[in-house]
Amino acid sequence: MLTVLIDYESGNLHSAEKAFQRMAREVDAGEVIVTDRAEDVLRADRIVLPGDGAFPACAKALKGRENLYGALREMVEVKARPFLGICVGMQLMARVGHEYEETPGLGWIDGEVSRIRAEGRKVPHMGWNDLVIDRPHPVLEGIETGRHAYFVHSYQMEVAAPDQLLAHVEYGHPVTAIVGRDTMVGTQFHPEKSQETGLRLIANFLSWAP
Repeated sequence: MLTVLIDYESGNLHSAEKAFQRMAREVDAGEVIVTDRAEDVLRADRIVLPGDGAFPACAKALKGRENLYGALREMVEVKARPFLGICVGMQLMARVGHEYEETPGLGWIDGEVSRIRAEGRKVPHMGWNDLVIDRPHPVLEGIETGRHAYFVHSYQMEVAAPDQLLAHVEYGHPVTAIVGRDTMVGTQFHPEKSQETGLRLIANFLSWAP
C-alpha cells in the first residue's frame, strides 16, 4: 500500500508528511511518501494534494508539471484511486477559482472558489472552528458535529451540488469545510494541524476502501 503526497512547491509538507506517516503506522496502511515524480503517482494506492497560497499560483504550479498533472488526473479520474485535497488542494477540485483572476480548477467538484463574505468577521478565517456534519461519509467515521478543526484561508468553495457538501462551519455564514464525491474528498482545514479530529480523518482516509 502506497500513499503519495504530491509536492508541486505549493506548501510546506513536513507536518502533513509526519501526520500521515504516524497514522499509516497506526492503521497499518503501508508507506507514505512526498514526491514530485509522476511515476510515483502512477503506482499510488492513495493520493493527497496539499496546497498553500493563492489559487492561481497553485493551479499554475500543478498544471505546469505536465507529467505530474497528467498522472494525477489519470489515477483519480480513470483509475479512481482515493484522493484527498487539503486547503488550496481542496479548492483546486472546483470548476473555477476567482482569486485575483478567473482560473480553471480540476472540475471534480461542482463549485466555485470566491472570497469569504465576512459579514463583520476578520478575513482570513484563521484558527479553530466547529464542524457541522452535513452528510455521512467513510472519512468522517467517528467525527461528529462540534468537533474542532484548524482553518487558515481567505477564499472558500461555494458548492453548487448539495450532495457534494459533506461538512461546513459557521463564520458569519456557512463556509464549506469538507467536500466529496465518488473516490474524491477535500478539506478546507488542515487535518495535520487539527489534532484529534484531523488525525482521525487521516486514519479514516488511509483505511477507506471505496
